[in-house]
Amino acid sequence: MAGRVQGDLGAPARTRRRLRAQLVGWAGVLLSALFAYLAVRDVDLDALGEALKRQEYVYLLPSAAFLAVGVLLRVWRWQLLFERDSRPRLQLVGSALLIGYLFNTILPARAGELARVQALGRRTGISRAHVLGTVMLERAFDLVVLVALLLVAAPFLPPVDWLSAAIALGAVAAAALVVAALVVRRYGVRAARVLLRPLAWLPGIGAERVERIAGDLVTGMAGITASRLTLRAIAVTALSWLVLSVSVWLLLLGTDLDAGFGMALLVLVATNLVLVLPSSPAALGAFEAAVVVSLAAYGVDRAEALSFALVLHALNALPYILLGYLALAQHARAVRT
Repeated sequence: MAGRVQGDLGAPARTRRRLRAQLVGWAGVLLSALFAYLAVRDVDLDALGEALKRQEYVYLLPSAAFLAVGVLLRVWRWQLLFERDSRPRLQLVGSALLIGYLFNTILPARAGELARVQALGRRTGISRAHVLGTVMLERAFDLVVLVALLLVAAPFLPPVDWLSAAIALGAVAAAALVVAALVVRRYGVRAARVLLRPLAWLPGIGAERVERIAGDLVTGMAGITASRLTLRAIAVTALSWLVLSVSVWLLLLGTDLDAGFGMALLVLVATNLVLVLPSSPAALGAFEAAVVVSLAAYGVDRAEALSFALVLHALNALPYILLGYLALAQHARAVRT
């Protein structure tokens, strides 16, 4: 009887969680639809077709090679964030990351982040709280390094208002993250609870969930208690972003644009910043809008910019679908046995 009552009480909570997930998913789809409209608005379809024909697709090969190296660096970076004694094998980390990329590509609302947490936790026996903490730490490293790269490249980027505002906001957010990380590293869960307490005011979260998030964060930070490991993780993060920028730059060389490395870096930063927002599968629409806005800073025609966005998006989605399905199939076989 008690078990049935407890299950009945848990049903409304599950229903609310499911409803919230659906609302986030639909909000992402609507947001992506808006971005898609902004991306294709006033685009001459004939000019778009001509731009796609002029694209030199041979540059896809070296661009894909650098993309693969960038992903391998991401795999290594994620592995570094675990404590040495419980660090999973590189193969398992890579498989989980590809599964995450697959679900991010085919499902809305960045579902792949939780999918890779589940996949790695299931294969390794590491608590999902620990794995989730490392993913949260990854996002912090990415933001800090992206802002640092933008600050270094700022003198070589076009002087547009939105870019200056984005760099300023990003710098403030990155500085706040660094300070928060130092405080949490020094004082542990107690400090994390205090810093995350405002989240409890959001609908559907509450104090109990904030407590779990704080624990996840501290657990995930356990792997970087050594300063040397922290610096190595930051260095690998920076190297991965630079390699991914080269991938974008090589693809830009296949267009009629006067492509510089700064243009590639700006496109990379913009497309990754929009991924923070809830969106449709593969951020369709939002990705294209980010590329169009980035290239508009260089005076690139909208049709030319959209054609490049479509090719770049295909390069950053189709391989993840193929490799992600292979990783998921291998994961399913391993779990069954």
